[in-house]
This record gives sequence, C-alpha cells and structure tokens, in this order.
Amino acid sequence: MRVLLMRLQLHIREIATRQGITRTKLSRLADLNYATINSLWGSETTSVNLVTLEKIAKVLKVPVSELYTRVEDEE
Repeated sequence: MRVLLMRLQLHIREIATRQGITRTKLSRLADLNYATINSLWGSETTSVNLVTLEKIAKVLKVPVSELYTRVEDEE
C-alpha cells in the first residue's frame, strides 16, 4: 500500500474568524475535540482526516476544498 503525503496549508482560522466563530464554538458545532480544532487552527499539516474536514466545512458552510491549499515541496 502506497501512502501519499502532501503538505497542506489550512485556512480554517481565517474562514472561521471572518464568520465570528471561535475555536470553542467550532469544536462544539462540529462535534470535534477542542484539541483537534486547535491543532488545525491555521497551521500547515500533512495529516488530517477527511471526515474532520467535512465536519468543519459543514459548520463553516464552505466546500472542503476552501479549507486548504497544497504547499508545493521545494526541491
């Protein structure tokens, strides 16, 4: 089994802040642990569960694709 890893820049903080949604509120509305939201709050990551992104996108009323951009590897 091949695992594909790519770096992602998350935009959760920017989108939530624009909508006046705090980490605590997002955690509650998405039914996710606060620590999960906190770890994804505007950071770059290579590990995120698609179901988690779907829950966040639903609360923020945006497509999942708006929550991140791919960070190209520098070679």
